[in-house]
Amino acid sequence: MGNRDFDVVIIGGSYAGLSAAMALGRAIRKVLIIDAGKPCNRQTPHSHNFITQDGVKPAEISALAKEQVLAYPTVRFESDTVVDVIGANNNFKLVTEEKGTFTAKKIIFATGVRDIMPDIPGFPESWGISVIHCPYCHGYEYRGQKTGIFMNGEGALEFVKLIDNWTQKLTLFTNGKATFDKAVFNKISNPDFRIVEKEIKALLHDNGQLSAVVFQDGTSEKLDALYAKLPFQQHTDIPARIGCEINDAGYIKVNEFGKTSVAGIFAAGDNTSRLRSVSSAVAAGTVAGAFSNHEMISDRYI
Repeated sequence: MGNRDFDVVIIGGSYAGLSAAMALGRAIRKVLIIDAGKPCNRQTPHSHNFITQDGVKPAEISALAKEQVLAYPTVRFESDTVVDVIGANNNFKLVTEEKGTFTAKKIIFATGVRDIMPDIPGFPESWGISVIHCPYCHGYEYRGQKTGIFMNGEGALEFVKLIDNWTQKLTLFTNGKATFDKAVFNKISNPDFRIVEKEIKALLHDNGQLSAVVFQDGTSEKLDALYAKLPFQQHTDIPARIGCEINDAGYIKVNEFGKTSVAGIFAAGDNTSRLRSVSSAVAAGTVAGAFSNHEMISDRYI
């Protein structure tokens, strides 16, 4: 296993984690990336809205990134899961499932989030393919097509207004009685817009590509794409256990430099922000990597 003492251990080796590692590798820091290999976009066929990588498979982007990052001799990658972090700034100890313990001066959590799927057959299988979360990531490919929004309650109106930019063939599926005042939707100028309150039984699809939504009453409706705002949870509760503040929306609270409320701990990517895109994660990782290095430099002069 070699050396177990590092300047920085990055927990999570997807886009934010790899980007942080590159910044630190170029700063000649001893870095360990520990990753469990379960990115949230592992089913997504293509990444978009990321210049130079538009339309490329997410797995191809991360594979090339990993190759480039590991070309720096001070960066190491381990496939494992971190189960505990103890200690304090400049003296952290990490415990993993398989490889044992490691020490670090700083820690970067790039662990992402886990979406909580509804108990609807076909939903998880289509997630990231035709059941989608972001119009900037997927909306162009489904422009003008028959599209649904799976949402109820607060925020539904604003999301409908957003998606209406990409398609007029738009239906809001509340999956049961609407919990909002339907009169507010009179603001929607789209004459084809509808609200359907039927409970959904299943999504029909072919390898994740939707063809129809089936309702509990036995009726169905053709559908090409379905946007969904899903609840989520952090992939790991370790940041909260070690004292990192979690904001009201469920994200790890960080400042503009990726610093959490715990000294020596940084976070970047989907676990800190609603902006769930590859480009956003890459940018946040670069910032967290650079400023964890700046902090180590400052520590030498205290």
